[in-house]
Amino acid sequence: MKTLIIGPSWVGDMLMSQSLYRHLKQQNPDIEIDVLAPNWCRPVLARMPEVNQAIEMPVGHGSLQWGLRKQIGKQLSQNRYEQALVLPNSLKSALIPWFASIPKRTGWRGEMRYGLLNDIRPLDKEAFPLMVQRYVALSQEATAPALSLDSILYPQLSVDSAEYNAALIQLGLNADKAIAFCPGAEFGPAKRWPDYHYAALAKKMITEGYQIWLFGSEKDRETCQQIQDQLSEQEQKCCHNLAGTTSLPQAIDLIAHCEAAVSNDSGLMHIAAAVNTPLVALYGPTSPSFTPPLSHQAEIIKLLDGFHKIRKGDAEQGYHQSMIDITPDMAQTALQKWLTA
Repeated sequence: MKTLIIGPSWVGDMLMSQSLYRHLKQQNPDIEIDVLAPNWCRPVLARMPEVNQAIEMPVGHGSLQWGLRKQIGKQLSQNRYEQALVLPNSLKSALIPWFASIPKRTGWRGEMRYGLLNDIRPLDKEAFPLMVQRYVALSQEATAPALSLDSILYPQLSVDSAEYNAALIQLGLNADKAIAFCPGAEFGPAKRWPDYHYAALAKKMITEGYQIWLFGSEKDRETCQQIQDQLSEQEQKCCHNLAGTTSLPQAIDLIAHCEAAVSNDSGLMHIAAAVNTPLVALYGPTSPSFTPPLSHQAEIIKLLDGFHKIRKGDAEQGYHQSMIDITPDMAQTALQKWLTA
């Protein structure tokens, strides 16, 4: 069966979608899975053995561009897909499979998608509380109950040892006792653990003989530099700001070889989970009750109940008090659980 997946737009969500692909492959090892995805997610898809090809989605997130979607659909119709699974809930995300005349078009009932989808599922949010459960359910019959989290195949990215060794040489790193810090997060500073807490934890771990690798995108480089600047000259020799200097595949390989990772609620958090790196996940206003790190080696620290849609806190630099209240000692205690295991 040739299947087209209309993938989500964000790296973290795309990582969670791998559970769906793994279940599809478990049910039918011969299935051919193509994923339509934004360009920034394609490096992640390249590390998913279940995916045949990642097709670039040239339409920007939130943009309709009816004519371009129709053109893409007509082009994809030549691939003769038997089924499409539409992961986003928007109307526009269902247009391309409809334009491609794919016989079976499956997805959750979203905004006015009747006709565009012909296998449309009503979503019981209480029965399917987790995003990964909703993704995996699209591989099941419509009447099937939600799989428990323990029954779901977790994301599992492949790691390239040769690329890892090349990255070490390119970046001038040594592989001895590295801990990954991921201090960035999309959608404002409220999801971020303060830079001064990361710096305090870095000091503690450097004293114990570890080095710190700071990961993030180019826009996280300043935050990472703020962390590094709070260290002594000697400590800075053990702390490397890699934000904006690594490709996403390099970040995957490097994080996979770290002793552990400390991360805000972010795409890199989900990458650490998907490469089986022991993880301390720091949550403030957001909640792990919908998109937790899918790992059996994750320690979640959250002091605030529930989910709060806040992009900027009231504290200095926009930090939220619930993140400030997570002390470096708390993070170190959680981290030591994995380092001494």
